Amino acid sequence: MEITEVRVKLVQDNTERLRAFCSVTFDGEYVVRDLKIIEGTNGLFVAMPSRKLTDRCPKCRSKNHLRAKFCNECGAKLNENRAGRDSAGRTKLHADVAHPINARCRERIQNAIVEAYEQESERAKEPGYRPPRLDEDDYEGSDYDELVAELKRDRGAARRAAETSAPPSPPQQAEDQPEEQPEEQAEPAEGEESSEPTKSDDEFSAGIF
Repeated sequence: MEITEVRVKLVQDNTERLRAFCSVTFDGEYVVRDLKIIEGTNGLFVAMPSRKLTDRCPKCRSKNHLRAKFCNECGAKLNENRAGRDSAGRTKLHADVAHPINARCRERIQNAIVEAYEQESERAKEPGYRPPRLDEDDYEGSDYDELVAELKRDRGAARRAAETSAPPSPPQQAEDQPEEQPEEQAEPAEGEESSEPTKSDDEFSAGIF
């Protein structure tokens, strides 16, 4: 099986470890998408297409990614150490959907992709450069948007959990509304009679009858 085409789409933000997305075509007939080129501690490596591992909330049984700290549905706090580990002792958060089954095949694929990435990086420096179109125009954005949405869900769930556990705060009076002051009654000037009718002693007795 021969690698007949490699398409690479560079990531604009060079501050991230993710350098590019790519697709690989074999024998001109079979294409694998959503491979990622990542900058590791020992140089570039290729991450195979994968899916996120999930588990269920023990309270409401909703699915959550293993990285989630709070349930996306009910906001319950989740055990942060519930993810399993691989043979190297690393936390296992993803499972490959497609991958080579021996080191020789993996090396062939990785070498072809890294070479295509370096060529695409050189072309990107030329004026008027236009990135190649991948078979799915929106899958790069969906990967990033899903990650952002996941982080927002975690923050929202944490906020809801904090609001339900915190005691209600007493209502505060608005700043633009001054406190109501009791009306002061002006005292009549000397020689003037008060405008309020004076209550006579007979009024109390009148109510009895």
